[in-house]
Amino acid sequence: MKRHHWWRDAVIYQVYVRSFLDSTGDGVGDLAGVRAGLPYLKKLGVDGVWLSPFYPSPQHDHGYDVANYRDVDPLFGDLAEFDLLMADARRLGLKILLDIVPNHCSSEHPWFRAALAAAAGSEERARFHFAEGRGPDGAEPPNNWHAMFGGPAWTRTDDGQWYLHMFTPEQPDWNWRHPEIPAEFEEVLRFWLDRGVDGFRIDVAAGLYKHPELPDSDDPEADARTRDSVNPLAWNQPEVHDVWRRWRAVCEEYTARDGRERLLVGEVSVPTAREHAAYVRPDELHQAFFFDLLGAPWDADAFRKVISEAMRDIAGTGSTLTWVLNNHDQVRTVTRYGEPAPGGSGLGAARARAAALLMLALPGAAYIYQGEELGLPEVVDLPDDVLTDPVFHRTGSRARVRDGCRVPLPWSGQASPFGFTTGVEGVRTWLPQPDYFAEYATERALADTRSFWHLYRDGLQLRASLPQLGDGDGTLRWLDTEPGVLAFTRGDGLVCAVNFSTAPTTAPVPGTPLLASGPCPAGELPGSTAAWWLADV
Repeated sequence: MKRHHWWRDAVIYQVYVRSFLDSTGDGVGDLAGVRAGLPYLKKLGVDGVWLSPFYPSPQHDHGYDVANYRDVDPLFGDLAEFDLLMADARRLGLKILLDIVPNHCSSEHPWFRAALAAAAGSEERARFHFAEGRGPDGAEPPNNWHAMFGGPAWTRTDDGQWYLHMFTPEQPDWNWRHPEIPAEFEEVLRFWLDRGVDGFRIDVAAGLYKHPELPDSDDPEADARTRDSVNPLAWNQPEVHDVWRRWRAVCEEYTARDGRERLLVGEVSVPTAREHAAYVRPDELHQAFFFDLLGAPWDADAFRKVISEAMRDIAGTGSTLTWVLNNHDQVRTVTRYGEPAPGGSGLGAARARAAALLMLALPGAAYIYQGEELGLPEVVDLPDDVLTDPVFHRTGSRARVRDGCRVPLPWSGQASPFGFTTGVEGVRTWLPQPDYFAEYATERALADTRSFWHLYRDGLQLRASLPQLGDGDGTLRWLDTEPGVLAFTRGDGLVCAVNFSTAPTTAPVPGTPLLASGPCPAGELPGSTAAWWLADV
């Protein structure tokens, strides 16, 4: 009998801790807030929770600049609170994944502070990428690399050397060629595995190793535009696969002790599905986010191409696929797919609902970003003086600013803070919530059976109960359809169809759908709608 690995078709809910729920009244979410929200997530029907970084940090990049990998920042609680969270999650049957950041640390990490205090050529500096500058007086950076968040990838120190940071100066990159770095992170994994976590989401999983000679890039500006065009000299170096083999071995060691599988899921940004597949070989990562679906335009041919390539090049190797439509770095789906309208209506909302059903019908695992189940739109009108994203402060541009998808969730009521924080008079959420968030509050969504929340809940329930969905037999078969429509079967008779056009068309199968993203009469598939049927096809 084929063994079922829970992670192959798990649905994981991403919690951006500082924006989920605040228990202390300071306007910032925390671990106690996450713990209070676990029953809500259990009711929604997800299998587990991925927590954004909550480690001690100066918060220059909201926790992705880690100063201590083995503790909790007082902003979010303490280790005792984390242990309570783990106990409640275990009681509810929810998995807990931690976000780990191995490519870089905080400039306030003790090892980097020691490096700044040490001399050029010291062991302390060898843990990072320090180098002499170019030019007669070393006043030019060692190479022409650009940082992902804008500006040069190098900062000069007081003694004249330069250090590498592929994101911000407050996030120096580790030198993974130094033997202390791999050893240190394996101990970090063990620290949290010993506290009961079920796995890790790995930030910048295609990074870590840089070309040993740190040569100039042929096109440094292109390298810094998006993570889909990252610098090949600083990303996707072959040695990184050795790291994931060692980490997988650590996870397997813990599984051998108690039979409980631990999960490694990587943020892997590489140009092709074939390169992606290399990260999910049997002895490396269990999962790697497949971002191509997230980046695809709302077009039937584009979606079919992305899904087909993933099925051929990744699932075809025996690996599981890991689908995602949104996360804490991306414009929310409702806004990305079209201008949202009041009350969760409009073309963007209809498309986002359809995309959710499509994703949940695909073979493999799926990740849901907090607030997507409420149909939250991107907050696009945040004034400049409240923006906190280092992308904005380093570039002066709002084009890639991520604050709009990170605004604290609305839970109840008609005015900010919408139940996000305790009833402390005058408290402000760390990013301001717009008045229209009242229309998306959780208590309102739960009471309205037509809401996004109920669509997600119903889809998750069916996914868990129908053997054709989830991992199933791992296959997908396309059906012939009208232009602008995608339809495929899963297993024995489960049909999913999506109408990407705005005009109604004939459904690919007769009968009333089992579940639809909007009103869907028998025999018809309205525009911007997805539906599931059980049919003999």
